[in-house]
Amino acid sequence: MTFTPEEVTYINSQHLARIATVSGDGQPDVSAVVFDFDGFTFSIGGFNPTNTRRARNVRDGNDKAALIIDDLKTIQPWTPRFIRIYGTAELVDRDGQQILQITPTTSWSMNLTGDWSPGGTADHPTTRKTEH
Repeated sequence: MTFTPEEVTYINSQHLARIATVSGDGQPDVSAVVFDFDGFTFSIGGFNPTNTRRARNVRDGNDKAALIIDDLKTIQPWTPRFIRIYGTAELVDRDGQQILQITPTTSWSMNLTGDWSPGGTADHPTTRKTEH
């Protein structure tokens, strides 16, 4: 299954994500990253992408990764929204350098249009889960 048009619009409106990977000895690592999204996969480069903890974790054999793209549409009222992605990471060549490519396996999205805020008609926004 693919991302919904609402999810694609939200992803394309954002500039930063957070990526989490895990080292061979179980140490989690999370960092803020810029990303490219082609409608199916997420590409993460950077200034020296092969010399990052996330690249080493993948190179060392742990190909699991998680991304979260989130923001607050407003602070008053508090209006959070997000898409969280679990996926498989691999190092791929792009324009002469290796970058990290994440292929989604599962995603969850919530309140991407920003219509929900506390105190409205629903106590909690609905979260949409997708198996990719």
